Amino acid sequence: MEALFIFIAKSSGLLLLFYFAYFLLLRKETFFNSNRWFLLAGLITSVVLPFLVYTKIVWIDPTPVTMSAIDYSRAYIPRAIEQESFQINWNYVVLAIYSIGFLALIIKFALDFYSLNSVLKGKKVHQQADFKFIDISENIAPFSYFDYIVYNSSMYTASELENIIEHEKVHSDQNHTMDVLISRVFCVLFWFNPIIWLYKKAILQNLEFIADSEAAKKISDKKAYQYTLLKITTHESCVAITNHFYQSLIKKRIVMLNKNQSKKWNYWKYYAIIPALIAFVLLFQIKTIAQEKSQPQEVSQTNDSDDVYNITKNTTDQELKVIAEKLKKDHGADVAVSNIKRNSKKELIGIKINIKKGTEEVQTIQIDGDEAIDSFGISVLTEKNGIKKIGIVTDTESDNSTEYQSRVAEVREYNGQNMPAPPVPPTPPATAALPPAPIAPIMPVLPKDLELPPVPNMSKMPKPPVPPRNTSDRVAMKDFDKKMAEFDKKMAAFQPQLDAYEKQVDEIMAKREGGYDKEMEKFEIAMEKFSVEMDKYSANIDLQFGADFEKKMEQFEKDMKVYEQNMKLHEKSMKKFEKDNKRS
Repeated sequence: MEALFIFIAKSSGLLLLFYFAYFLLLRKETFFNSNRWFLLAGLITSVVLPFLVYTKIVWIDPTPVTMSAIDYSRAYIPRAIEQESFQINWNYVVLAIYSIGFLALIIKFALDFYSLNSVLKGKKVHQQADFKFIDISENIAPFSYFDYIVYNSSMYTASELENIIEHEKVHSDQNHTMDVLISRVFCVLFWFNPIIWLYKKAILQNLEFIADSEAAKKISDKKAYQYTLLKITTHESCVAITNHFYQSLIKKRIVMLNKNQSKKWNYWKYYAIIPALIAFVLLFQIKTIAQEKSQPQEVSQTNDSDDVYNITKNTTDQELKVIAEKLKKDHGADVAVSNIKRNSKKELIGIKINIKKGTEEVQTIQIDGDEAIDSFGISVLTEKNGIKKIGIVTDTESDNSTEYQSRVAEVREYNGQNMPAPPVPPTPPATAALPPAPIAPIMPVLPKDLELPPVPNMSKMPKPPVPPRNTSDRVAMKDFDKKMAEFDKKMAAFQPQLDAYEKQVDEIMAKREGGYDKEMEKFEIAMEKFSVEMDKYSANIDLQFGADFEKKMEQFEKDMKVYEQNMKLHEKSMKKFEKDNKRS
């Protein structure tokens, strides 16, 4: 469950990274096709990159811990065992909420396919080159779905229909339906993330920019195409999973149609995402694993100054006696072995060992259970100054009985009042101090877009009458002529509003060619200076967080691995300590 949450967090972070890169740097550029592949690459990267993990292995030396290095002066304070109470598993609650949203969107996805099928089913298809045209009678905005182009010819004039078909041909020819479906699938998977819905909106909007740009190249009258866009704004009924001619943000589409081609040097903005992805990999996709180096050591003597006497589940009573005598003879330590218990296989399942050297207090290790004991040893470490330290280490069994690894074993000590003292936890290492971060440069502000005038209320524009199917019917044709005369009068009354809007748009476009373009040139110069400052900032970052800091962090990670191992052994010692005190 934790791995799933981590994946969702990483994927959401990558989506956020790509979306803000598009929104801040690429949204107003005319590289529409490049923007399409950039947005699709962001979706793929957000799913694939979290699974690519580089594993880094750090080898560390095992650190033996002796009993003399631990303080046993604190007294044991018994604690009452708390009764288990009912607790809510929030992981399952979150998973249930996610599943409900996921199923709801899956059902909505299926209903959209059903709605599309009901529109296409039973309709007459006209094949032309690679396109399949379907003329329908429903009041639905024109749309394309793979190689299908669907429209209602009775709702538009011949020139308007030509503009619409050119637009939809671009969608069909460039397989824009795949982009729509992919974005819908990501919305189903990451429905809880608001960024994915903005991401989908950006993809659909960019597809419309592509279709408008390519269609305008093939149409002689660009203004007539813009008027067609305005007329379609009144048709809000559309199929969800298709590329439909009606899209919101009509004003932005008109602005992008009239915008000058972006300069080629602005392609550098696509590479701005690379440093961010590298930083993501270095911070989250490198897994460090610490492994201890195995050290072969003799059973009776590990080196010139360290003697180890191993005790296993198969050690006999005679061998225990020999170990006690050898410790007394070689190191002056009094060892008393008692409470020996064995199972039916003659394996040790219980033992108690008291160790005393001179006037020091008794050090005790006691094991009692139903299963065979784990191997351990009595270690005598002789320092350079001649001082001897006696401790207990566990012996990790292997095929070669002369090898062992040092671990902290449970050690119990009794004070003068026969009160047991619990083991003391190890001290964590100090973290490496972070150097002060340099101050990042401030990015210049884009000049504001010129505001277009409000679009006339197209709902008040009269609709042309539908001609009769039988043109030889004089009565029907007379009635149609009468309706056409009324339509011409209403259209003549509405035409001044369209003329006024066109005049306002022309005036704003004329202003755009003056001051706005100059402001954009100033902004581009400021961006060049900002790029130079960013390079200096990156070099300063490398200088502040250089190799010395990385070495300190690597050493800190090694110390933390040793500390975590000692903590696990301490927890094991505490469990045995509490178990023994309950018995006593």
